[in-house]
Amino acid sequence: MSRLSQTDWIAAGFRALTTQGPQALKAEPLARHLKTTKGSFYWHFKDVPAFQAAMLSHWEEQATQAIISLVEAIPSPVLKLRALSQASATPEDHYGGIGAEPAIRAWAKGDENVAKAVHDVDQARLAYVSDIFNELGLGNPDLPRLFYASLIGLQEIAEVGDKTGSAALSTLTDLMIAMSETD
Repeated sequence: MSRLSQTDWIAAGFRALTTQGPQALKAEPLARHLKTTKGSFYWHFKDVPAFQAAMLSHWEEQATQAIISLVEAIPSPVLKLRALSQASATPEDHYGGIGAEPAIRAWAKGDENVAKAVHDVDQARLAYVSDIFNELGLGNPDLPRLFYASLIGLQEIAEVGDKTGSAALSTLTDLMIAMSETD
């Protein structure tokens, strides 16, 4: 078996969080799941809080900054909104899939550090969505909030393998784009 990387542990953490909750984010159960020793965990992370901080940092980077960077390269605000909708509605299964975001939000209810990370991510995402809506000529501040709330809500009610949330978000995106075209 090849040596596990820090990213392997983080991905296993998201899968465990999604299926078992934050109590599964400990060295021993993760090591058992990965069929390795706790020593491998401690090779990559000082302790469990450092591991959890690395998970949150990874989530912020991949589910926010990486998506924004990808979308920002697109010149048209219409295409940006469509790309954002698609990227947001189809997270990687390797990192817990569609259930990861709701699991992180549930974890935040009992952990101040996670709550702060969720707040920071929400603010960054909302600011970016607002920028796209402004580019579309839709300056009503409620529209980006409705779009973002729809994304979060659709993830919350989704089941594993559920693609209806993606379709519903695409429909909402098309409606909002149509609003910008009628002005």
